[in-house]
Amino acid sequence: MAPPLLHLRDIKLTFGGTPLLTGAELAVSEGERLCLVGRNGSGKSTLLKIAAGMVEADSGERFFQPGRTLRYLPQEPDLSAYAMTLDYVNEGLTAGDDPYRGQYLLDVLGLSGTEDPKALSGGEARRAALARTLAPEPDILLLDEPTNHLDLPAIEWLETELKSLKSAIVLISHDRRFLENLSRATVWIDRGESRRLDKGFGHFEAWRDEVFEQEEIDQQKLAQKIKREEHWMTYGVTARRKRNMRRVRELADLRKQKKEHRGPQGTATLKATEAEASGKLVIEAKTIAKSFGERAIVKDFSTRIQRGDRIGLVGANGAGKTTLLKMLTGELEPDSGSVRLGTNLEMVTLDQKRERLDPNDTLSSVLTGGRGDTVVIGDETKHVIGYMKDFLFSPEQARTPVGVLSGGERARVMLARALANSSNLMVLDEPTNDLDLETLDLLQELLADYQGTALIVSHDRDFLDRVATSVIVSEGDGDWQDYAGGYSDMLAQRGEGVTARKAEKAASPKKAKSTPSEAASSPKQKKSKLSFTQQHLLKTLPDQIEALEAKLEKLQAEMNDPNLYAKNPDKFAKLSAQITDVTEQKGALEEQWLELEMLNEEMNG
Repeated sequence: MAPPLLHLRDIKLTFGGTPLLTGAELAVSEGERLCLVGRNGSGKSTLLKIAAGMVEADSGERFFQPGRTLRYLPQEPDLSAYAMTLDYVNEGLTAGDDPYRGQYLLDVLGLSGTEDPKALSGGEARRAALARTLAPEPDILLLDEPTNHLDLPAIEWLETELKSLKSAIVLISHDRRFLENLSRATVWIDRGESRRLDKGFGHFEAWRDEVFEQEEIDQQKLAQKIKREEHWMTYGVTARRKRNMRRVRELADLRKQKKEHRGPQGTATLKATEAEASGKLVIEAKTIAKSFGERAIVKDFSTRIQRGDRIGLVGANGAGKTTLLKMLTGELEPDSGSVRLGTNLEMVTLDQKRERLDPNDTLSSVLTGGRGDTVVIGDETKHVIGYMKDFLFSPEQARTPVGVLSGGERARVMLARALANSSNLMVLDEPTNDLDLETLDLLQELLADYQGTALIVSHDRDFLDRVATSVIVSEGDGDWQDYAGGYSDMLAQRGEGVTARKAEKAASPKKAKSTPSEAASSPKQKKSKLSFTQQHLLKTLPDQIEALEAKLEKLQAEMNDPNLYAKNPDKFAKLSAQITDVTEQKGALEEQWLELEMLNEEMNG
């Protein structure tokens, strides 16, 4: 068996007197696809920096095969030493690398290469860093949250790009779908140690739960053994002194083992402070439109949002999601059309632009609003330390400036501050950024139980599938369309994912390839034939209808059991609802296919 390209052995590291890594290992072989998972603050990013040679461990070994190449994507890149973004990207190339690949990657990621690094936003700087990391196609890629600040077209492009590379990849990400699609093995950092599963992320959570269950069983056995030994010490018959002293020492070791055991980190307690119920109608928009100059952001869009709906808004960066959101919530007047807000609305907004937090404010001050040491949660007051513990902060962090918190910790601060306010309408702007998977699960459960309404801007496909009841999608050129269900449901109905908005800049004369943005967003002209999307739907809809018919037959066969209702009324009700739902889906698809077929016949004369 060939030796690994990179191998970390028994890595130990302590920060501020607290052990962070206490014996972690990481082995990366040729072409391997690893995901690195663990709670916020578990040491994932630190271990990746040790692997990159950027941080030196207190002890342990790092082996990297001579003559191999490695590139690391940081969460917060520094471009200050460069005049333009292209200079920064090209500086990472070596002899033999494609000299035009850096420009191609910048174009795909929405940058021209001529930007002044001093004027870049955090998201733009990370996209430039991603281009610099991918351009050389190294033997090993170490990627720390590569999807942060990317829109859906860029995320899906990045998946395809990474799959096509021969490089070994070690990946940290909060995006479940991204991890499931790319990983082939999983390394879990937990309480300073690493565990490896030679399966992709899709198998991780069941495995993790099994580990915790076995650990709980082992601790129960240890407690029983200690109890037996203590009983022997008190009531046992005296044996030879030498044997007795051995059992005394063993008992002391058992007690020490139990005392030093570090159980799994607790989970955050997420609970929204709900206001009185709003009216049944929450938002009604009729043919609203908005333009900036000659560019249409929203054209003739209408929708009705009812109490309890979970509406996802998706689209490329620059498509106008924020503008549409502001119009729907009454913050921005449309140029034409009308928006009617329902009665008794109390809105809370989760702003994921965490740079708006004053970095010098302490955690306690942010949560209390600078007023004493209590947090007002609806009609109740709670001591700030207790509220901090609900979101996994220790009492010692009360006076910590938020500027030194990790990205995941700042995400929990924003959640804690938003959920303390009473509401029946939540507006969540990229709520999943930097949240660990366990906290993300709790946020999904919170939204499922929330009695109010939620508007969610997100690029996280898995999150939208789990939460959204419908998705509003940018179709380009100011057109927006409402689709029932989550992201995958939209994909099935639409026939393709979200396409990128064309960058408003001149094309590079040296560019070797056309970018997905250019291919997907050429200017609309007078139609003489069906669009690509329409042609695709016309071709694929019959198969989708046939699949629904087969599903309907299977459900109907189960319903034909005359004793079903008597034996299992819950299953009977569930099957009835499924049959109704599938029948409606089939009817909608048949109607859509018929309209496209008629349009196709009309265009073909």
